[in-house]
Amino acid sequence: MSTLRYHKNAGSVYNLHYHFVWCPKYRKRVLCGPVEQQLKNLLAEKATELDIQIEAMEVMPDHVQLFVLASPVHAPQHIANQLKGYTSRQLRESFPHLRRQMPCLWSRSYYVGSAGAVTEETVKRYIAEQKTRSDK
Repeated sequence: MSTLRYHKNAGSVYNLHYHFVWCPKYRKRVLCGPVEQQLKNLLAEKATELDIQIEAMEVMPDHVQLFVLASPVHAPQHIANQLKGYTSRQLRESFPHLRRQMPCLWSRSYYVGSAGAVTEETVKRYIAEQKTRSDK
């Protein structure tokens, strides 16, 4: 877990956290036991490859929840597609029963929400007050 409030790369300073949730196809309860453990390992592996940090992770039998810190070079859609694609391919290869039970591992949809250090109202107020601050 990152203790820094802001992170930076060559062109930006950022604090981007995303909450992702996605489910197996038909919301089947297949993410149990060895599948769950391997999924957690695969998500950690792919996150390292993408240079994103998993701040929190929970795998339930019928869905995955992730809270990640990511740089602005990765769009949320790219992160979700990479994580879902990689884990689907690897898990279906390792666990043939997943191939037999389902046409694909993950449903096409997912949820993503952003989280930051300040509220939406604080940002709006800050922007609205810029003109009065610069006049001083």
